[in-house]
Order: sequence, then structure tokens, then C-alpha cells
Amino acid sequence: MMQPDAAGVPVSGAPRTRPSFLSQRSVTSASVTSASRALRPSAKVLPEHVRGHNRALVLQTLFTAGQRSRADIARSTGLTRVTVSELVSELMAEGLLVEIGQREGARPGKPAILLDIDRSSFQIVGVDLSDFAMFRGGVLDLGGNIVRRAELPMAGITGQAALDTVFALTERLLALVSAPLLGIGVGSPGIVDLAGTVVTAPNLEWTEVPLQDSLFERFGVPVVVANDANAAVLAEHSFGDAQGDLMLVRIGRGVGAGLLLGGGPLHGSRCAAGEIGHVVVGTVVVGTNGGEPCSCGKRGCLETWIATPRLEAKLADVSTVAARNDVICEAAARLGMALAPIVGALDLAEVVLSGPGQLLGGLFVDATLEAIRSRTMAQLPGDLTVRLTTLGDDIVLRGAAVMVISARLGVS
Repeated sequence: MMQPDAAGVPVSGAPRTRPSFLSQRSVTSASVTSASRALRPSAKVLPEHVRGHNRALVLQTLFTAGQRSRADIARSTGLTRVTVSELVSELMAEGLLVEIGQREGARPGKPAILLDIDRSSFQIVGVDLSDFAMFRGGVLDLGGNIVRRAELPMAGITGQAALDTVFALTERLLALVSAPLLGIGVGSPGIVDLAGTVVTAPNLEWTEVPLQDSLFERFGVPVVVANDANAAVLAEHSFGDAQGDLMLVRIGRGVGAGLLLGGGPLHGSRCAAGEIGHVVVGTVVVGTNGGEPCSCGKRGCLETWIATPRLEAKLADVSTVAARNDVICEAAARLGMALAPIVGALDLAEVVLSGPGQLLGGLFVDATLEAIRSRTMAQLPGDLTVRLTTLGDDIVLRGAAVMVISARLGVS
């Protein structure tokens, strides 16, 4: 969990006193590294970390459970009522919490006053770079709701031109912000390290692009940049139907996966966990279908089978329902081939797919599940669920908001 002191330079919107947590300078790599730990605070900690942790604990209770009284919060967190009262007063002064009225119902004694997070008090700019035709962005509130949108075409744009388009989209989004700004979150394709540098993104022809630092230097606003699939799995965790450990497979211009294990994201020692798009799933036997050439230089990578542009092109070449189903089943089988060892090694019970619903729904989901089952021990995938996310096309934008909320407020 990222602590509240991992902040940056704010951009103020609606007039109000600047909260103390907005007075610090940068989202550090150390704070981002802490995201590999459990995302949600759940217990008291050591004295030197108490205040920040307990603030996050109060906010997390309301973020996930909704309206609660001070006494409810004290009972669920294990904090004393005095501590809760002090923290609530502080958070209300900063505009993060509001009293919403008395609890209804017949209970003995004075009716309790219910509290909730003021989800309109701050806004976040979210940017999604994973689509193959558009860079998409939104202004979101603390509840992950998109209040304004903007997008710029990027088909065929790579290198510096793509980076300039990111800057232009971010500038347009910042002009739409109508409340104090908590920060900017960006979901980028490729391998992204914990400092927000895009180590490599073949489809954008980016190598060692310090995207997080570049955006911070240009706009003076706290920024968190992560892989788009890692952003998406955070959205599923906070706003979707996630039940526990899961893998989310993001299918768009490329293919990647985000993993949540033990309540926290898995990044890997080189920040490349979930980079399944360039795993070869075509056969290497000469004279058989080894798959198409990939942008990485290999042949038969998973991306060549199921990335949205590739899959749409294959479907455009067939004219019958039966042929279309064959294309979808073949693509799903290749995905199942890549996922089966991961499901078996990690004992996953849930795989979530994110991408175009018209391509991935129904038959694709069923064929993926069947392919995983056919390649794993019968006992392991018995309770395995493969499903399409309910968060639709906005999953990366909402995940970008979660990244900022986690980095700035310590909750998710």
C-alpha cells in the first residue's frame, strides 16, 4: 500500500484551503515500490507509522464499505473512538469526508451521524494508452466515475510523435478539471518500471521513456505511470467483481496481464510480470502454422493471435459464421495455451478478460476456459472462472484513478 506521504505538487481547482497532504513534492519510486505489498490497510501498525496508516485505515473503511458512523469505524478498525474522532475531524477539514445525516431506524440513544468520503471533493486525470486507434483520457472523481472525457487519434503514431500526443491529451484533460486535482494516472502498454519509466513498448517504439518524470516536469502535477494491464487489474480490484487472487488479461493493441496475489499486485523482479504478449504459442515445427511475424522480431507470439487489430483482420477475411467461430476458437486456444502454466503454477481461481466485448464475449471466454482445462490437472481448474470484466472500455482509466488514490491517500 502506498502511504499518504507519497504525494506531489497539486493543481488547485475549486477554492478551498489546501489540505496538508497536498503540500509535499513527488511520488517517489520508494512509495511506488510499496504497492507490491497489500493494497488495503487492515490493522494497526508500529508507532512511527501510526498516524498515516490510521488515516488510510479510516478512509479505506469508508471507501469500501460506504456510509459509517464514527463508532462503526472504531469497531471495524480496532482504533479507539477518540482516535477515530480526531482523524475524522482532520479528514473533514481537508475536504475528504462529509457528514451525511443521521442513521435511520429505531435504535436506543442518540442517533448516530453517518460519514462518507466526499467523492466529488477531488478529481483525477486518467490516461489510457493501450488502444490501437485512440489515446483516451478522462477526468474522474474519487469514486472512479468519469465526469469528463477527451481523446486523440494515434493510429500509426509512434516514438516522439506518440509522446507529444500524450502531452497534448493530458493538457486537454487538465483544462477540464473542475475540482482540486489529486494527480495524473497513466496506463501504458509495455514494460513499465516502478519509477514510471516505459522500459520498452514495441508497438509505440518506446525504449527507456521516462514518462512519469516527463509528465511531472511538464505539468507540475503528481503522476503515477504503470503498465495498462496492471492498472486494469487495480480497477477490477477496487470497482469490479474481483473475489480474491486473479489474473486480468488485457487485450487491445497488444496483450498483457495484471496479477493480484495475496491482496497485492505482483510486479516481478524486472517489472515484467504479466508480459505474456510476446510468449510464443505457435508451433515451431517446420511446415506447420507457426504464426505470423511479431513486432518484437519473433514469430507466433500470443499478440499475433489475439491482439485486437490482428484478430479483427483475420475475422474480416472470413464470410461465414462457422469460419468466424473457427478463428475465435483458434485465438482462444492460443490464449489458453499461454495461461495454463500460469494458472497451474499460481493455483488461480479467476481469470478476467478485458478488451472488445464483441470479440471476447461468449464463445471466446468458453473456448479459453476449455483450453486451460485441457492443459492442466483435472483437480486444479475445477473451480476456475474465466469471465469478461464488467468495467468495459473504461477499465484502464478507472485503474489509473486507483493508482493515484492509492499513491496519494493510501487506499484502493
